Amino acid sequence: MGLTEWAYSLSESMLAEPLPRRWAHSLGVAKRARSLNLILGRDADLLEAAAVLHDVGYSPSIATTGFHPLDGARFLRAQEGADERVVRLVAHHSCALLEAEERGLRQELEAEFELERPELVDALIVSDMTTTPDGEHTTPAARLDEIVQRYGPDTVVGRFIQRAAPEIYAANERVERRMAAAVGSSQPM
Repeated sequence: MGLTEWAYSLSESMLAEPLPRRWAHSLGVAKRARSLNLILGRDADLLEAAAVLHDVGYSPSIATTGFHPLDGARFLRAQEGADERVVRLVAHHSCALLEAEERGLRQELEAEFELERPELVDALIVSDMTTTPDGEHTTPAARLDEIVQRYGPDTVVGRFIQRAAPEIYAANERVERRMAAAVGSSQPM
């Protein structure tokens, strides 16, 4: 079984039944990641695997700290022996360091999990922040608004996502530029 097949199977087993909406979101994030294959090269499968697994830490069977990037990454590393790059992407997806800071877990997250290459971090941010909770494509602005509305502006998640907004927009812009350049260079002259 290849990396992506394994990732889909594991994510489905952890999310589909207890958290069907989270599973739908994860499928949408993976679909969005696949749409970026043109700029991912040999890391396309790696990103798709991380995308479908990015929220596995919400699974009730492994949620321990209440901070899903940390719970998911720890589970993937310790219980599944997952590819370390996938683990790092899950640990740091969508500006997780800022949420970890809000939760008093930043030092833990930084000490346990190194950051992955910025281009892959950007691609995962965009994949997650352009996918609705139901797995549909959306804009970063609409996704950020939805998160603030769902959690509330003064909650841990609400505060974190508002702080993360500039970086989410910047990541989206970088990915869009890379995609435009890749599409432009692949056009016949």
